[in-house]
Amino acid sequence: MLEGGGHQLIDPQILFSKVELRPQMHVADFGVGRTGHLVFPAAQVVGEAGVVYAVDILKDVLESVRKRAELEHFVNVHTVWADIERSGSVAIPAKTLDVVFLVNVMFHISDYQTTLKEALRLLKDKGRIVVVDWVRRLANLGPSDDKMVDFSKLSALARACGCAVQDDFDMGPYHKALIFFRHS
Repeated sequence: MLEGGGHQLIDPQILFSKVELRPQMHVADFGVGRTGHLVFPAAQVVGEAGVVYAVDILKDVLESVRKRAELEHFVNVHTVWADIERSGSVAIPAKTLDVVFLVNVMFHISDYQTTLKEALRLLKDKGRIVVVDWVRRLANLGPSDDKMVDFSKLSALARACGCAVQDDFDMGPYHKALIFFRHS
């Protein structure tokens, strides 16, 4: 079921189309994960003039992504060690990103607001935050019911932080996606 880096569950191209990802953009994937599921397809889209930051708190995950980027000659992929639940912890210059992806990450987060504010700190005006997370389990994959993301709460927090909900859609039977647009 998860062959091809998990694309059967979450197709990166759908997300890229929704945010109009294109060459020269600067993006970050918060909680990149070992496979770089979004990082490597995004790196192809943004090209060598763009930048893709792979952000994670697990150093071994970042090392796996770094090695793959080196092996496959992705010069535009940069790994960043950070705790996205701490304000100011992501070492990316403020207001430089076009898109921040949070895919299958928010169910791990206890304080949505701090993570949203950290993403917003890095976003350019009119940038986007893409949140995709579980709405139901697939066999033994996904979080327990008590860890599922409260998308209503997340939307309200994003609005309070100066974002509009640009899009709200199902990403297959197991995930939901929200795209927040920074309009400040």
